[in-house]
Amino acid sequence: MNSLDWAVLIGYFGVMVAIGVWSHKRVDTVSDFFTAGGKMPWWLSGISHHMSGYSAVMFTGYAGIAYTYGVTSFVTWSFPIALGIAVGSKLFAPRINRLRSRLHVASPLEYLKNRYDLKTQQALAWSGMLLKIVDVGAKWAAIATLLSVFTGVSLNQGILITGCITAVYCTIGGLWADALTELGQFAIQLLAGIAMFVAVIVELDNKGIGFFSAWDEPALQGHEKPLVGPYGTVFLLAFLFIKLFEYNGGMLNQAQRYMATPNAREAERSARLSAILWLVWPLVLFFPMWMSPLLVEAQNPDGSDSYGLMTEQLLPHGLLGLVIVGFFSHTMAMCSSDANAIAAVFTRDCAPVVWRRARTWSQGQGLRVARVTTVVFLGLSMAAATQVNSPTFGDIITVVIKWVAGLMGPMAIPMMLGLLRPFRRSGPTAALTSWALGLFAFWLVNYPIHWNVDGGVPLQYQVSVPLAVSLVLYILIGFIKPEDTPERLAVIEKINTDGDGAAAAAVPAPAGTGTGAAAGDDVVRMSKD
Repeated sequence: MNSLDWAVLIGYFGVMVAIGVWSHKRVDTVSDFFTAGGKMPWWLSGISHHMSGYSAVMFTGYAGIAYTYGVTSFVTWSFPIALGIAVGSKLFAPRINRLRSRLHVASPLEYLKNRYDLKTQQALAWSGMLLKIVDVGAKWAAIATLLSVFTGVSLNQGILITGCITAVYCTIGGLWADALTELGQFAIQLLAGIAMFVAVIVELDNKGIGFFSAWDEPALQGHEKPLVGPYGTVFLLAFLFIKLFEYNGGMLNQAQRYMATPNAREAERSARLSAILWLVWPLVLFFPMWMSPLLVEAQNPDGSDSYGLMTEQLLPHGLLGLVIVGFFSHTMAMCSSDANAIAAVFTRDCAPVVWRRARTWSQGQGLRVARVTTVVFLGLSMAAATQVNSPTFGDIITVVIKWVAGLMGPMAIPMMLGLLRPFRRSGPTAALTSWALGLFAFWLVNYPIHWNVDGGVPLQYQVSVPLAVSLVLYILIGFIKPEDTPERLAVIEKINTDGDGAAAAAVPAPAGTGTGAAAGDDVVRMSKD
């Protein structure tokens, strides 16, 4: 990087902070901070949903998969996400929007105490926050890895720089700041992605390699196959289910985008826009990665540095800075949205249970706590980022695929399927059992069984077994021990209809103006019981 590249990067950081400061004026309540007051237009929600779904891991971990295996990077990652969001636009997006508009909640998990009980809500909330710390830590490590390639700064310095800048704008402006910065980041990534795409086409032409004939080159033999290596059919099917749950709300931050739209129809439109972007735009981003074996020789064994090396080699200064800004765009979009979602979960769901005073917070007090929680979460995730390449986790792509995808099913199934009428018989017993035994299955296939199987348990089973165990148990226990009480059925009806039926009217809005009023009422009831 030279002075021109640094100017582009510093200018980008300045704009992000300015947007956060401007968004601060639009945040007066906890609802504004977490769900934009339900006033976000569908197109902004859709772009924000798309941008908050991927990070610099795409340009490191998935670039390595593209370098090593080819198009399977798209087939087993972007395509399942696009399909999952498309299905979720009908199945989940309208229902998640009604959590805010009809149940008057500001956290995606807030409804669980009425759908199941307080114990289930707390189990999913705390485990979800812990998983998010590790997940976001991998994102910081990914962007710091790229930053070190271009600038020479250390991994820890890169984590600190990106984390602190993100903390400023997302803490000040909440979800509005996240969405508006993601809109700007999308425009930047659009320019950067097209620039890289064109640069690769030109370089291939200079080498006498055509756009389509490139696949006949020896270095790309087998790279056109959709399913290769550890990314086989079982892995794809597991990822289809995982991404269906994850990108429609299971990882919390995407659920906020649906909640932020004015109504269920707008939430559905935002999901469809995100699905289209996920289907089309990654093809532009992945093409240079697929061609990278023809242009560079990766230094890392997993090929994770191939995209960075190719960027350095092909782009002039200025455009190089723009592409680096594109790396930051995706990472900061995802991490800031995750921080906002976790702050919502802690402020609305966890704090009122563990701290009596939190049950009577005013809107102003709740807003201050939300901002403090955002900073604390970002700090913890930055600390976790320094351990991503340790023996415990392995490397960035191992964290993203094995840990996050493997643990996603047990945590997301009770939340997501609990929204749907066909699963109304599944209550607290089904939810907690499927969650606990799904986590236990993850531990089994990754440790005791893995150690005793020659060559270890294949990645596709490490990812699919926990999901399958949780899904089967959630459905089976619902039939064996149905817990569809009138109160729980009323919650489901409110989520599944826009009308004001008698059953839906049976569920009151959370009492009081404090952020923890509803949770506090449940704690009192539990103590009386």
